[in-house]
Amino acid sequence: MTFSKYVFTGAGVWGIVVLTPLFWLVDVTGRRYTPPTDYPQFFYGFLSVAMAWQIAFLFIGSNPLRFRWLMIPAIIEKVGYVSMLIIFYSSGRISAIDAQPAWPDLLLGILFIVAFVKTRA
Repeated sequence: MTFSKYVFTGAGVWGIVVLTPLFWLVDVTGRRYTPPTDYPQFFYGFLSVAMAWQIAFLFIGSNPLRFRWLMIPAIIEKVGYVSMLIIFYSSGRISAIDAQPAWPDLLLGILFIVAFVKTRA
């Protein structure tokens, strides 16, 4: 149970720290690609949904046994993002640098699976 608390609380804090600056770094994001101001609904929509998940991770970390079943969509969130990056990279749609965010999310996805298995009533 302690393991799950640390994993999900750590994931939530990490995500908030990493995502929050993106709300103000629109100009930096638009240097290599079409500026996010061209599609703000997707850019800010992604950030808002991702931030909501960080809050959910904090909830799960507060009481892993109570929120154990919420770990399944959390796992799907991590596995889905990593899978998408792998598919895009292997098909040549993104560069290796753009695929790098897969590594921390892959680690977190694995830790989420371990936490789910270890948290049993």
